[in-house]
Amino acid sequence: MATQGTTTPFGRVRDCVAAIRPYVPGKPAEEVAREYGIEEVVKLASNENPLGASPRAVEAIRTGLADLHVYPDGSGFHLKRAIGEHFGVRPGQITLGNGSNDVLELVARAYLEPGVNAVFSEHAFAVYALATQAAGAEARVVPARPADDPEMPFGADLEAMAAAVDERTRVLFLANPNNPTGTWVEAAELRGLLDTVPEDVIVVLDEAYTEYVENPSFPDGIELLAHYPNLVVTRTFSKIYGLAALRVGFAVSDPSIASLLDRVRHPFNVNALALRAAEAALDDHAFIAESREVNRAGLAQWTAAAAANGWQTVPSRANFITVITPFAAGRVFEALLREGVIVRPLGGMEACGGLSQALRITIGTAEQNRRAIEALDHVLARLADEDASA
Repeated sequence: MATQGTTTPFGRVRDCVAAIRPYVPGKPAEEVAREYGIEEVVKLASNENPLGASPRAVEAIRTGLADLHVYPDGSGFHLKRAIGEHFGVRPGQITLGNGSNDVLELVARAYLEPGVNAVFSEHAFAVYALATQAAGAEARVVPARPADDPEMPFGADLEAMAAAVDERTRVLFLANPNNPTGTWVEAAELRGLLDTVPEDVIVVLDEAYTEYVENPSFPDGIELLAHYPNLVVTRTFSKIYGLAALRVGFAVSDPSIASLLDRVRHPFNVNALALRAAEAALDDHAFIAESREVNRAGLAQWTAAAAANGWQTVPSRANFITVITPFAAGRVFEALLREGVIVRPLGGMEACGGLSQALRITIGTAEQNRRAIEALDHVLARLADEDASA
């Protein structure tokens, strides 16, 4: 039998790995400042909390610095207990990850392999495709709702996703709210999907941005776990808690699923400072409330600017807004860099077909938003003039 794999200068690698297009992170602010000679750069590309980190988390990190020579608690005992008390679940239901990305990859490692498939929506989080491909499974990408959909343009079509599930489907990924569009699904829609998907298919509900949603009727995946044993809910400390640099997230699921994920989890996958900081951040209610308020005001600021300037936006309940421009996303992105504003162009992201002219812009402080709005207005006018005179 012929050996499978792709030949490289250093041996044969699995075909599915050789074909991966690596995730491209955003440009750091320091590099943009150096490259363009700009003193102050506004970075609104990575959905980071503009207020910084939870003060309680920062203090917890300070107290942990004396123990840097000690391995972290590989079981995550204290953080699991804190998460359990906070959300009303048992520690045995919790899987800790090096960011929620890590947990998504644990699911792929445990359930996906060649010959099976994972279902997710067009315009979904890029990691779903990367984790599926790395496992050698088929990525079954379901077309999203059209741009002119009256209810949720570019949103996930849950009926179509349910119809895409077949006997070889092992995992269905769904983010709520979704990254990079900001779109969402309501409780009745979500329950309809969960009622339809067979119990032997793992449904991963990615709730990285759920803390920003203030609508009391918005679905809470953790509350749904009691009714759907095949559900895995992922959360992160990178967004509203402001701990993106520490990389800590978690999943909540049935204990039998958590046990399987733990078998493929690397020992000590969450560092000791991250464990301490996350535990402290959970109960930093004042910081979380302030973060929500800044985000609420910022979304309103961007929405008003879009209406005033005639910009097309995608509905969002996250801490970012997606703006669809008349030009290629990469072109607008480069022009904004010269203005000292970093955003995320969606045109080059594999899972974002149909959004080739879209920019994802993180909600910042009022001043950061003002500067980005003025820069975008200036750039779009200049590009229009360039095209008119060409």
